[in-house]
Amino acid sequence: MQPLYFDTAATTAVDPHVIEDMIDVLRNVPGNPSSTTHPQGRAAAQHVEAARAAVAAELGCDVDEVIFTAGATEANNLALRGIALAYRAHGQHLVTSAIEHKAVLACCRALESEGVETTYVKPSRGGWVTPESIVAALRPDTLMVSLMHTNNETGVMQPIAEVAAAVAEAGVLLHVDAAQGAGRFAIDLTQTPIDLLSLSAHKFYGPKGVGCLVVRDRRHVRLQPLMDGGAQEYGLRPGTLATHQIVGLSSALTRAAARREQDLRLVTGLKQRFLQGLGEDLRFHINGDPARTSPYIINLSFEGVPSDALINQLAEEIAIGSGSACSSGAIEPSHVLRAMGIEEGALYGAVRISFSRDHTEAQIDQAADALRQALARIRDLQD
Repeated sequence: MQPLYFDTAATTAVDPHVIEDMIDVLRNVPGNPSSTTHPQGRAAAQHVEAARAAVAAELGCDVDEVIFTAGATEANNLALRGIALAYRAHGQHLVTSAIEHKAVLACCRALESEGVETTYVKPSRGGWVTPESIVAALRPDTLMVSLMHTNNETGVMQPIAEVAAAVAEAGVLLHVDAAQGAGRFAIDLTQTPIDLLSLSAHKFYGPKGVGCLVVRDRRHVRLQPLMDGGAQEYGLRPGTLATHQIVGLSSALTRAAARREQDLRLVTGLKQRFLQGLGEDLRFHINGDPARTSPYIINLSFEGVPSDALINQLAEEIAIGSGSACSSGAIEPSHVLRAMGIEEGALYGAVRISFSRDHTEAQIDQAADALRQALARIRDLQD
């Protein structure tokens, strides 16, 4: 029997209706959407453009501002590298936070080797950055600020609306990595001045391997492509478009939006039930300000219990994520938690548990009970 899956922040299961929509395209739309000289190609192109329109309608942007990618990692790189290289004559400075996804941090480090400077704003102990700290990091040569919507490790939601307003007033571009936010929370680009927005379908019950970058005011905001090739995606992302993947993204986003409030209420209740099931005697700490944390994610450290020991004890019962990454056999503490000032013991003991609309109350109770029993076994061995 498979363990209960509580690592949905890593990826969600694909919505069965989305699978049906993708299979329909795979079976009935064989054409290349760039080959519009025949009916099969035109049919594929129509599916792509219908998907683009659906994504644009959900996010509040123009249709031609949606650029399909292989996921948020590519979208983040296209945003950061595309702006930094296209505008290097106007400035060579970026601002981001110390708790971003590695797709952003690694891209910034690579750009630094090419002469771009980056300021990494530190978060509060609660795991969020203040708009004031972002503004304080701006310089006359700052091209762009890059900030995530919801942290992938702690679930802490950043003050995007306030940062967006402040950055817009300063005349600096804003990129938001919304991989953990899109679909789950309303994002309206007509209301919030975000210039570039990244997302991945597999975070909101869509397929892996597809995402998009929204580029507002694309006629004036120029990006340098990451690759050379054809003119697909307005010349920003060459290569044959995966029609079925793109349809899967738009289907998943539309369906997630339609039931967003229902899912939020459901998952909020499930998370509360899980914490109640753990009880107060387990000696654990929540990493990240609970008042600012997404109901879909919780990051916990259990006193005196290493994360690898807990994950191993639970391997046959529940699948959860670690707050640390294993590299060459050595445990590397989470850069997110370290930036937040979490102490050494809690750093090595952090685990991420993430919830889904597909979970039931019975599964929540089973997971909490399994966690309690695993902790008891570990602490018995330690005594």
